[in-house]
Amino acid sequence: MSQRAPQLTEDEVTRVLRRRGFVLISQRGSNQKWRHPEAGRQVIVPYHAGKQLPTGTLKSIIEGSGIPERDFRR
Repeated sequence: MSQRAPQLTEDEVTRVLRRRGFVLISQRGSNQKWRHPEAGRQVIVPYHAGKQLPTGTLKSIIEGSGIPERDFRR
């Protein structure tokens, strides 16, 4: 049986990104651009205070960041 994708808010996701070396580069409207200075990876995180990210958006962030999914689990 496969494990379900984690359900996280944007604050929880950005906390993981920051711990793994990502830096907030810019924000335009409700979208934040995070980049890892050494790996060169970049992800866009939609920021809607307190709301959980849609599963597809979270999966895209996980894939784009190169961070294992287990690091995003609570």
